Amino acid sequence: MAREFGNVRKLPSGRWQARYHGPDGQRRSAPYTFDTKTAAMRWLRLTEAEVMRGEWTDPDRARVPLHDYAEQWIRERPGLRPRTVELYGWLLGKHIVPHLGDVELGKLSTALVRRWRADLLAAGVSESIAAKSYRLLRAVLNTAAAEDHIIRANPCRVRGADREKPAERPTLTVAQVFALADRMPHPRYRVLVLLTAFCSLRWGEVSALRRCDIADDGSWVRVTVAHTEVAGRGIVVGPPKSRAGLRTIVVPEAIRAELVQHLRGRVGPAPSALVFTGDQGRAIRRSNFSQRVKWTETVKKIGVPGLHFHDLRHAGNVWAAQTRVSTRDLMARMGHDDMRAALIYQRATQEAAERIARGLSDLADQHRNPDGTDDDPDDDGATGALVPAG
Repeated sequence: MAREFGNVRKLPSGRWQARYHGPDGQRRSAPYTFDTKTAAMRWLRLTEAEVMRGEWTDPDRARVPLHDYAEQWIRERPGLRPRTVELYGWLLGKHIVPHLGDVELGKLSTALVRRWRADLLAAGVSESIAAKSYRLLRAVLNTAAAEDHIIRANPCRVRGADREKPAERPTLTVAQVFALADRMPHPRYRVLVLLTAFCSLRWGEVSALRRCDIADDGSWVRVTVAHTEVAGRGIVVGPPKSRAGLRTIVVPEAIRAELVQHLRGRVGPAPSALVFTGDQGRAIRRSNFSQRVKWTETVKKIGVPGLHFHDLRHAGNVWAAQTRVSTRDLMARMGHDDMRAALIYQRATQEAAERIARGLSDLADQHRNPDGTDDDPDDDGATGALVPAG
């Protein structure tokens, strides 16, 4: 006769208790008592089925508070960039721990998570930050369920809670980018603006460029490292944002002359010399750059108030897409990373890279010479000159 799984007994209070031996050999009781014997037996049958399917979890392990597990999760997460660690820590401390931090993992439920999110939004937290907080919580609990087997299932099942609706960013025209570059207080910042836009670079990528990362003739730029500003640590040198960020970009011919002049006149001879520096010759901080060029006032003057530096990259991506290259080649130029492996690791062919660069160069030439006439190369006062006077 088969041995029964567990047993039930009636308590002095009149309620029923279910007990069983877990796969680890330890004698355990149900986390709550039951009104009837039938209900207690039903719970035992469900628990036995979980054991048979290999889905049983140790209820004692699920008693760890969320804040303890989440903090350990961040510390042990492989490959996180310093800014990501900083962001996760802030989201955890600001929006998760104050509400759910003391709750045991085993007591988290979808209803509790739904109420937490609703409370965040009711308190004035933006949808974007609420979505980021939710995704962090979901990732933490996914590890607890799928890898550590502390809980049976991830309770983060709130439909639409992971979606952000960021404000639509402006798309700069070629003319606006050149207008912005023209208003830079120093030629080195002019080249920085043009290179960022026409090569679809992130701030951390363009600010970390070294002489060895740019061809002597300005024909290509290689992204191998990136700068990240971390509170309390300053500028940290590390890998680009993703594996796809490691890339070589063909520079549009229309801006190569200015880039070469910049390399010759404003960059040290050492291969490791930074291409763009601040007034003291050190790496540029984004905040110092914004103050130095009076960014807020300057972007207003060109008709795009509220413009972010990252919008230069966005503009370059849009222009590149207009050259009608394949999605794979476009993704490779942008250094874009998403869940589709075919788009993460495939690099653009040299022919496609050259085609993008020629298309971008044509856009710049159209801006400089809208009437289609040839510029006089001997006319120093020509408005289309590549290198501004002074």
